[in-house]
Amino acid sequence: QVQLVESGGGLVQPGGSLRLSCAASESIFSFNNMGWYRQAPGKQRELVATVTKGGFTSYADSVKGRFTISRDAAENTVYLQMNSLKAEDTAVYYCNAKKGILVSFWGQGTQVTVSS
Repeated sequence: QVQLVESGGGLVQPGGSLRLSCAASESIFSFNNMGWYRQAPGKQRELVATVTKGGFTSYADSVKGRFTISRDAAENTVYLQMNSLKAEDTAVYYCNAKKGILVSFWGQGTQVTVSS
């Protein structure tokens, strides 16, 4: 069974930066797609950023220019660098990985709170 473990969340001031990590229990290249989702209290989970096996990235309009998804194959880890953070970025952030077409895996989530 694949395990995804998120870390790096915490409390940060508006305008600040934070880097999230998603460590996978196997090679990230065993997945065709990996990404980050977030869910704020009382709201639906939304897609934040994705990276394909080939390295192509995409971002939600709300985070374009501020967030960057990247990966380190040697560490089986995907990162989300978050800059210029806003209060509306406050949410639990989840790592997601897809293997094949139908199989999807989720991490346990890490809390990000942006507040002054």
